Amino acid sequence: MPASITPGVAAPLHDDLVFLDEAPLAPANASHASHAGAAGWRVLIVDDDADVHSTTTFALAGLEVQDRPLEFLHAYSAGAARELLEREADIAVILLDVVMEQPDAGLHLVRHIRQTLGMADVRIILRTGQPGYTPEMEAIRDLDINDYRTKSELTRTKLYTTVAAAVRSYQQLHALVIGRAGLESIVHAGTELMRLHGARDVARSILQQAAALLGQAAAGVLCAREGNALRVLGAAGDALPLEEQLLDPQLDAPLHGAAARALAERRPEFSPTCMALYFPGKSGRDFACAIPLRHAVTEGGVRLLHVFASVVSVGLDNVELVGRLNRAAFYDQLTGLANRTQLVEELDGAMAAPDTGDATLTLVDLDHFAETNDALGHQFGDQLLVTVAQRLQRQLDPLLTVARIGSDIFAVLGAGRLNSPAAIHALFAAPFSIDGQDVQVSATLGLVRLFEHDGSGADALKDADIALKRAKTQQRGGHFYFSRSMGVEIRERVRLMHALRSGVARGELFLAYQPQVDLATHRPFGAEALLRWRLEDGTMIPPDRFIPIAEYSGLIVEIGGWVLREACLELMRLRGAGYLDFTMSVNVSQAQFRHPHFVDVLRAALQDTGAPAAYIELEITESMAMEEPQLLAEMLAEVKRTGVSIAIDDFGTGFSSLSHLQRLKVDRLKIDRAFVTEITGSARGSSIAEMVIQLGRNLGLSVIAEGVEDERQAQILHALGCPLAQGYLFSRPLSPEALLEWLGAQPPPP
Repeated sequence: MPASITPGVAAPLHDDLVFLDEAPLAPANASHASHAGAAGWRVLIVDDDADVHSTTTFALAGLEVQDRPLEFLHAYSAGAARELLEREADIAVILLDVVMEQPDAGLHLVRHIRQTLGMADVRIILRTGQPGYTPEMEAIRDLDINDYRTKSELTRTKLYTTVAAAVRSYQQLHALVIGRAGLESIVHAGTELMRLHGARDVARSILQQAAALLGQAAAGVLCAREGNALRVLGAAGDALPLEEQLLDPQLDAPLHGAAARALAERRPEFSPTCMALYFPGKSGRDFACAIPLRHAVTEGGVRLLHVFASVVSVGLDNVELVGRLNRAAFYDQLTGLANRTQLVEELDGAMAAPDTGDATLTLVDLDHFAETNDALGHQFGDQLLVTVAQRLQRQLDPLLTVARIGSDIFAVLGAGRLNSPAAIHALFAAPFSIDGQDVQVSATLGLVRLFEHDGSGADALKDADIALKRAKTQQRGGHFYFSRSMGVEIRERVRLMHALRSGVARGELFLAYQPQVDLATHRPFGAEALLRWRLEDGTMIPPDRFIPIAEYSGLIVEIGGWVLREACLELMRLRGAGYLDFTMSVNVSQAQFRHPHFVDVLRAALQDTGAPAAYIELEITESMAMEEPQLLAEMLAEVKRTGVSIAIDDFGTGFSSLSHLQRLKVDRLKIDRAFVTEITGSARGSSIAEMVIQLGRNLGLSVIAEGVEDERQAQILHALGCPLAQGYLFSRPLSPEALLEWLGAQPPPP
């Protein structure tokens, strides 16, 4: 039997639906007659028994829910229901038989409704005359079935109660869906207005967005007062010819009347056939849009339109506001040049072109600008930036795009023959005049050729920045072109950083211990804890590869704390084995040492492990010792109060100040392996080693040489007066077990 829509009529009663025991229900609302014309709640009955259809409509005939009647649709099989649902909308409730063509045809239809058609708000009430086919509780829950009843228990009262509850549930869900869609449309409207510039385009967009909220085609006018008249700024639909015209109070009475009342009363106006929204303007010019209505606006729609008007009012202060916002978004406020956002858009356009030619992106970084700012003030610095921007813009070829993308970083985009390092450096040859004062400024450049680059505009900008950083590390005032090998190197560093982070979590890091000996007796007195990294496949990553990455990423603070604690634990294991007069030396990175909680970490490691502070030595590099020596001296004093000793590693590679060195009150100097290697074949190497040994003696500091690999080196160092050493001559770095074994193999003291 075909699907159809019918009014409720009386019919024979089916065996499973028995309503004779109850009196007919009175209408739910006494004012039913007054609402007879209102749109009804659509109820779809799906059942293969025609008697069930007629009995159900008879039972519910004449009843209302929320002042609206019920309207019935009929399908006599699951297949017919599928066809009906494809073309019908706004169905509130489905009364669905479980058993039809197949025992579970009803459940398959529910899955189709929810999962294929995506009808989430329609309420589904399952009915069956065969209780043995009760669906599983999981199916009822997962398929969002509103209710489940056997036909025998659905008396007229229970049927009405169940349907009424389902309708109310549908109404609430449907209102939420409509409200959410409306709010999303309002957000979109606000965003869209920010993209527009002309008054007509803004007005048309407002009318289109309002129409979308009303669910009708765009129509009406947006106008503003012009003396005692109303000027139409934009229009839509049948009112389109009125654009830029004055509204005629007689010919355009509905629109003129609604807009005039909204402007006069400074509030929105709603009638069954026309509405007007009011938009206050901060510049003293108010606006109103008048829209003819296809149907009256619902209470929920009125609320949404109030929100819409508030959003639009912000964007309608005046058209210049939008222009100012666009300028702020895409141009630098100080210099007026394009900013980073605008540059990336232009780069994206250039990268998308089929032939980029010799297009080049150049980053121009002013050298020592921060020092100029600090010395002469920010106002002077701003004037310098403006002057540099003007010279770049005026003296470079007008075909080039000039932008300011950072504090003191400019960008030049365009043909490489015009955008060359020589052309840009030439602009900085002459001094810049600031307040009558000549200032000589140089710049360092990082460049990327777009035809050699794959990726987006943002990627090209990032690669140019990589080239700029490389140029700054090599020579200030120079330039460097990005190459593919640099990109590979950067990606490898990033890959290694992620691998290191994972390796720390998986426990791939471990310590090896290199013995330190007395050169006079070759007897061990301590060991240096050395950090190592072994991947899961057994591959060893050299420390000179992963430690700089750990420092750069900040992982070194976490790793360093673990190294310190593990070294203290190993010292305690050695003491437990009888090596009581044994020192453990631990390297400390600059980032770790300068961390505000470093001393707390050190104290906790000593206290938790029980390691005696007198047998712990911390090694810092000479470059660390010479950076901010006054601050370091205070830090070292706090560290030494814990009882540990301090050694300066790689001594001789930096440019130490003897007065600073004396003030730091360190305990030991460590001769760098480079000077130990040269000691047998270079007079200079020998002289530096001898100088460090003599300096240590004069300052009362202990001295140890690292990297001693042969007996000749050991003899020369001993002859020069160096008392201590470590290196492959004595032992390679050892595991904790191998260290104990090595110590056990040493001859006993005399």
